[in-house]
Amino acid sequence: MKEKRYLVLLFLTCFSITAQIKGFVVDDKNQPIPYVNIWLENENIGTTSNEDGTFNIDANADTVLVFSAVGYESLKTKVAAGQNVVLQIAVQQLKEVFVRTRTEKEKIEINKYNNKEITSFHFANNRPTIIAKYIQNSAVIEEHPFLKKITFLSNCQTPTAKIKIRFYNVAVDGNPGEDYSTDHVIVSVKKGKRSVTIDLSDKNISIPKEGLFLAFEWMIIDENKYTYNYTFDSNNVKQIGALYDPKKKIYTDGQDYQPYIGTVRSDEFSTWHFIGGKWNKIIKRPENSNSKNRYTGNTGDLAVKLTLTN
Repeated sequence: MKEKRYLVLLFLTCFSITAQIKGFVVDDKNQPIPYVNIWLENENIGTTSNEDGTFNIDANADTVLVFSAVGYESLKTKVAAGQNVVLQIAVQQLKEVFVRTRTEKEKIEINKYNNKEITSFHFANNRPTIIAKYIQNSAVIEEHPFLKKITFLSNCQTPTAKIKIRFYNVAVDGNPGEDYSTDHVIVSVKKGKRSVTIDLSDKNISIPKEGLFLAFEWMIIDENKYTYNYTFDSNNVKQIGALYDPKKKIYTDGQDYQPYIGTVRSDEFSTWHFIGGKWNKIIKRPENSNSKNRYTGNTGDLAVKLTLTN
């Protein structure tokens, strides 16, 4: 009887540790804010608010949640079930700027790539993910500083998927800093592998002398969810050091969030990954990697072509 009592107490304790919290993200006028990415502080667990600002996340009352959305101040707070989380509009600090008339008489393309070179893709697992690429200024860019278009290769497994495009200042430590632009850019891509071109002329974004970061932010919403089965044959399982039955194949359920965004092999280090509440620079795949391929010894750099004008 005592053992049963202990088991009941243990069950209740575990149940109280983690529960699903439902809340609402709104602005200071009590209007819902859609597609806010939400993390458990210092953990790789998160979700995204729906179009009506609602969200659900597994956490407990003592967990600090981190809320991030373009155009709003980031917020760290504990949340009770049913609570409204209010985000304040971000106030951009005045930057040193120069006055220049945009003529668009000339245009250049940088970071060009060949679709055939793309054999690897960035994607999100079961948590909000941000991948950012550093765009370094140059003499040529200074003559054509205005961002007109970006082009990337997507490979989408769902009928449609939405992804955010964000721009960040360069922080003092060289990592992505605050939002460079408060414009909301949410792109909808269709199923299949295709080039996607986004016209950003109306955003009036120019590349500053210190450069900036262009980022893709994945959202954990139902529209983006993709479930699948994947198979390891015995040779593949043996290669990664797992136990296996050579007469059988191993089937595993998988889930991730779309779309996949293409990468190219590069010996540069210009891509950052936001995970666990902080930015990490993506390093090259080690030469002694067990799964060697054409990316071994290099990085998978975001394949994003920029069209710039004067």
